[in-house]
Amino acid sequence: MAALTTGALVVFLVIFAALVLFVTEPVPIDVTAIGIMVTLMVLGPWTGVSPSDGVAGFSNAATITILAMMILSEGVRRTGLIQRLQEAVSSFTGSDERKQLGTTIGIVGPLSGLINNTAAVAVLVPMVNDLAHESGTSPSKLLMPLSYASMFGGMLTLIGTSTNLIASSLSAQYLGQPFSMFEFTHLGLVVFLVGAAYLLTVGHWLTPDHVTPRSERATTAEEEYLTEVVVREDSPVVGMTIQEVFETVDFEVDVDQLIRDYSYVRNPPTSTAVEADDVYTIRTTDEGLRDLLDVDGVDLVPGVTAEVELDTLAPEQTLVEIVLTAGSDLIGETVASKEFADNYQARVLAIRRGGEVTHERLTDFVLKPGDVLLIESRAESVDRLADDPNVIVAGELALQEFRRSKLPIAVVTVLGVVGLAAVDLLPIMVSALGGVVAMIAAGVVKPAEAYEAVQWDVVFLLAGVIPLGKAMQETGGADFLGELVVSSAAVLPAVAVLGLFYLVTALMTNLISNQASVVLLVPVAIDAAARLGVNQFSFVLAVTFAASTAFMSPVGYQTNLFVYGPGQYEFSDFVRVGGPLQLLLAVVTTVGIAAFWGL
Repeated sequence: MAALTTGALVVFLVIFAALVLFVTEPVPIDVTAIGIMVTLMVLGPWTGVSPSDGVAGFSNAATITILAMMILSEGVRRTGLIQRLQEAVSSFTGSDERKQLGTTIGIVGPLSGLINNTAAVAVLVPMVNDLAHESGTSPSKLLMPLSYASMFGGMLTLIGTSTNLIASSLSAQYLGQPFSMFEFTHLGLVVFLVGAAYLLTVGHWLTPDHVTPRSERATTAEEEYLTEVVVREDSPVVGMTIQEVFETVDFEVDVDQLIRDYSYVRNPPTSTAVEADDVYTIRTTDEGLRDLLDVDGVDLVPGVTAEVELDTLAPEQTLVEIVLTAGSDLIGETVASKEFADNYQARVLAIRRGGEVTHERLTDFVLKPGDVLLIESRAESVDRLADDPNVIVAGELALQEFRRSKLPIAVVTVLGVVGLAAVDLLPIMVSALGGVVAMIAAGVVKPAEAYEAVQWDVVFLLAGVIPLGKAMQETGGADFLGELVVSSAAVLPAVAVLGLFYLVTALMTNLISNQASVVLLVPVAIDAAARLGVNQFSFVLAVTFAASTAFMSPVGYQTNLFVYGPGQYEFSDFVRVGGPLQLLLAVVTTVGIAAFWGL
């Protein structure tokens, strides 16, 4: 085996540091990616990455195509197509959970093949959430399958996921063989059908049924939130026991924690007497919060920093549920430090993070990706919240005015983009950019909206990690890893080595971003295949498919993060449901690649 060069050792150290940062996330992953890019350029004499090589990711065809597809997806959303879809789905499925699950999978799969699957999930989460609430179904039974099915659908076409575009660019760079629009559609269809069958049977049984609190009380299927209330000295409830207070209100509330004189009491007895300045951490629904605002002498703590009187909601106010995205600049901040009243013209009323109970003051609650905030906002601010890249509005935007007359233009534009690329008249990057120009010119999406639609953290993430592939090749790092894998061929047949690459990629993707995984492992797979004397393109496909199957972690793939909060999932839920699916598709994909492309 060839010796490990100094340059390769340096690159591996950079990769190891990057993996630690990707997993622990002391800073956003896009910041880590840019740090990788800068480090590789600074260490250019050892890494072989020049300044021009380092910034080449910004002009990479995959990066530009992803940016354009984000804008095209926003144009489709602006037409109100998703809301029309929800109405149709609701009328078809009714309250039948199996029909809802099958329809959800049937919609998000093909849609994820036409637009980026992350964008598809982002626009469908509100639809699925509302569908579940209206019918009394637990959202958790639908949202995880929504995310998984979007990953299956992303493998139907070249543009289904950013991973495909990056892998195509790398395949063109190293093998001179980019992916065509429908290069792996036949295998993608097999994966989709097998995955869908799993989600409708075994997966449905394993998927948790995190019923919402009101449904536990056989009333309604509303979500439950965590909030804090402080009892004023003039409150009539002072001196009453908690049980007596419960008997005076006509809404459901659970007390999780009492904060008195800086001491914490979890699940205080209902015989506890209420004192002035007591702070109670409670669980209730959005309707319960509305009623709570009417109780004399009781204030909501999370909103006290707002320069707004804590009265009942004014007619022009509305309650909005938002989910923090992975790239949000709110991550690591607290409710108080970000001053929601000033920055969002809104105040935080409650917070939800899965089923976790906090042991700190909610005003000091450190925000994380996937946290769900219930905020009070002016009705006219809902549109602005929907456009904010820091958050996802997890509810129907009934107040938003859609450009319904532009729907035919948006649909024709997207079909044109896909069609031109499919018949090889134009590269996908060119047709996607042309589609953006067409949508803006036709008024489907405004220029300012186009810029806001771009998830810049994703763009910088891609641009930052792409130079790693170059460094791996230049320093011989890819050759070294390739030889390690090839050594397994002494005891394993070529198809097993192919499966090994799939499993390694899938496991890595559950820990770091799918884009980073494909950039790191495609060069290694190509080199290993060359040493084995087998089909290099097949190994590229194995890495590509595996990098889009992060089923076992809520942080490995952005679509999982989108559903993590609204579904009230725990990390173990993804391991339980996604683990068997990961192994099943490892076998199906490996056998499929060997059958369709050969070794």
